[in-house]
Amino acid sequence: MAAALIAAATAPAASAQDAARGADIAAHRCVNCHGADGRSSLPDIPSLAGQPASFITVQMILFREGIRQVPAMLAFAEGVPDKDIEDIAAWFASLPPGPPNDRGPRDAALFAAGQAIAGPRNCAVCHLPSYAGREQVPRLAAQREEFLARTMREYRDGQRVGVDSQMNGAVMGLSDADIAALAHYLAQRD
Repeated sequence: MAAALIAAATAPAASAQDAARGADIAAHRCVNCHGADGRSSLPDIPSLAGQPASFITVQMILFREGIRQVPAMLAFAEGVPDKDIEDIAAWFASLPPGPPNDRGPRDAALFAAGQAIAGPRNCAVCHLPSYAGREQVPRLAAQREEFLARTMREYRDGQRVGVDSQMNGAVMGLSDADIAALAHYLAQRD
């Protein structure tokens, strides 16, 4: 079923996505948590500015269909038509990415430790060397640090479900300290 959802979400749209319409919809559904500029200022809430539209579309469909369980998202995703999801995704994708609205300072040692982990884990293969993401692979650069750390722990511990089982293997064996360093490195990249 997940493969069918991805195929549907990434297939050429019958009509073009309308980012302006998506902004109007997001103003009532999304910006209180994800930020008016798509850059979250709330702990553990991801920033969506600059995320690939396909990634946002797939995630919203997973929420809507109950495949990905995030209690805070259930009410917002329930019954949302595909066209609305695609337009919201187009709007967030059109926003300039940047650091979360309250990113803290860079810790040079932690940044270097995270960089040393990212290389051998081949993070740049899927997420691109800039960590900007592509298609249904999310942007990691300048994402909220605590969100990245929690997400990687969930993948490592087999608690995150969805369509990407490769992430479970990519973080397997990482300690909490390794994950904290990797999250800091990614969050501090622009």
